[in-house]
Amino acid sequence: MSTPFSPATRPLTPNEARVLATLMEKARTVPDSYPMSLNGLVTGCNQKTSRDPVMQLTDAEAQEALDSLKLLTLVFESSGNRTTRWEHNFQRGVGVPDQSAALLGLLMLRGPQTAGELRINAERWHRFADISSVEAFLDELQNRSEEKGGPLVVLLPRAPGAREPRWAHLLCGPIDTSQQAYGGHPAPSLDTPAPALQARVQALEAEVASLQATVRRLCDELGLVPGLTSMSPPGQD
Repeated sequence: MSTPFSPATRPLTPNEARVLATLMEKARTVPDSYPMSLNGLVTGCNQKTSRDPVMQLTDAEAQEALDSLKLLTLVFESSGNRTTRWEHNFQRGVGVPDQSAALLGLLMLRGPQTAGELRINAERWHRFADISSVEAFLDELQNRSEEKGGPLVVLLPRAPGAREPRWAHLLCGPIDTSQQAYGGHPAPSLDTPAPALQARVQALEAEVASLQATVRRLCDELGLVPGLTSMSPPGQD
């Protein structure tokens, strides 16, 4: 019995993950076009919809990914009349059931998602009875033993303003959960104002300074004692 694929030992590259997940998707959603030619596969990889991030793989990049995935026994060539066609071997190569494969494929194609989003997006891949069944398979993938290749998903910290936490796959290796929770950016420091707020404060301070200068000029012209000259910009009292 062969050892299951382990991302801890040999993580997938982003190109390999996109190629593999596209094969998994098309096998379920357009079986008449499956197995896939290189040309059809590249078109599927570069779709503008249902992809996060959107990519622009070349034929050479997709072929390179296929060759690497073949060595990992995650894809294999299928004989065609004139054109070489490709099939995935994800369930057997990774050692997961069909339901788990559907969730992992969606995470590779669409990025981090909540259990509810995964259930909706999986409609054409596998019909889950409810969110609880999705969560059960995700928990199983998260708690996967090292003997089976280790965890394949991780639950991200809930992002500010989000109602539910999202799940991410680990097929491309470990991820920085703190950055993922904030949309790929580092978590903001509590001691540092947000850039937008800081810019707004600076703009208001400049506006107040301009108004003060105008008032002083008008007072000088009218011979009045300016009552606003003692004003200080916000935060400088």
